[in-house]
Amino acid sequence: MATTKPNLLNILHTRLAPGAPLASEDLAAMGISADLAVHYVRAGWLTRLARGVYCRPNDPPALHPSLLLLQRRLEGLHVGGKSALDWHGLRQYVAQQPVLQLYGWMAGHLPSWFTDRFPAEYHRKRLFDERPEALLHVGPFEHRSGAPQVSEPERALLELLSEVGVRQTLQEARELLESTYSLRADVLQELLQHCTSVKTVRLCLLLGGEGSLPWMRKLDPATLPKGSDRAWVARSAEGLLVLKP
Repeated sequence: MATTKPNLLNILHTRLAPGAPLASEDLAAMGISADLAVHYVRAGWLTRLARGVYCRPNDPPALHPSLLLLQRRLEGLHVGGKSALDWHGLRQYVAQQPVLQLYGWMAGHLPSWFTDRFPAEYHRKRLFDERPEALLHVGPFEHRSGAPQVSEPERALLELLSEVGVRQTLQEARELLESTYSLRADVLQELLQHCTSVKTVRLCLLLGGEGSLPWMRKLDPATLPKGSDRAWVARSAEGLLVLKP
């Protein structure tokens, strides 16, 4: 151990991105066994965040590197909905402590080492006909290498609308739509065609029309999955929501 420890510690302190948490498999790839990791923790050279998760002393986890680690644990994990709109600069007001909205393909939960630092909610949602390894219009934030996955604005809007009546108020959704005039109609058309939620499709068309948004005029509603000829009805805290076909 004495001959390899300095080299391994050099890797830990000089070759890793600031704020990057480490999983046991990351340490193993560096040649740091589970026993050696325990030794490093006791010696103060590593800090244990949770079972199998570590960080360097005086280098607490940052949001983006932490999301990259969670993406390896939860299939299809990405920043979506209202949070993704906010990341893209589409917002009505700034919450004092916004709760990060994360979506994924599988059931799961966020670890406390993450939520204690970054207030967040995780939702299993399969809103589109797609594969988890090839989510529609989800990619690295600002197309940067090593950035966490985030919904593009058009997908984020539909994720937001899918929450209306559940965790999202209709009034706030209306207000947020006022800032979406620059959305790409062709991307929105593609997403709507693959959308599995009749409520979301109808709500998008309703609010887009009410707001006279530019992208609405370029959509082709006749090709979209609006469901049957019956109205879609749901009761929420704001009252009865009726969406006609």
